[in-house]
Amino acid sequence: MDVKEQVVKVFDKITKDKDLQEQFQEDPVKALESVLGVDLPEDVINQVVQGVKAKLTADKAAGAIDAIKKLF
Repeated sequence: MDVKEQVVKVFDKITKDKDLQEQFQEDPVKALESVLGVDLPEDVINQVVQGVKAKLTADKAAGAIDAIKKLF
């Protein structure tokens, strides 16, 4: 299983669905399993959770930087 591919798939779905975003914040493992439709091994699911969290954080940071740039 390609973890990077799964991170991108989950990230795309989470960013488009507010309910899924809330579920991911409350229970990331359950949210990922519902998006992917499979029960993943613990080590794989943790890698995907960390990857999605990192991508979400990077996306928010980029948005903040873009907002700041618009001020100047």
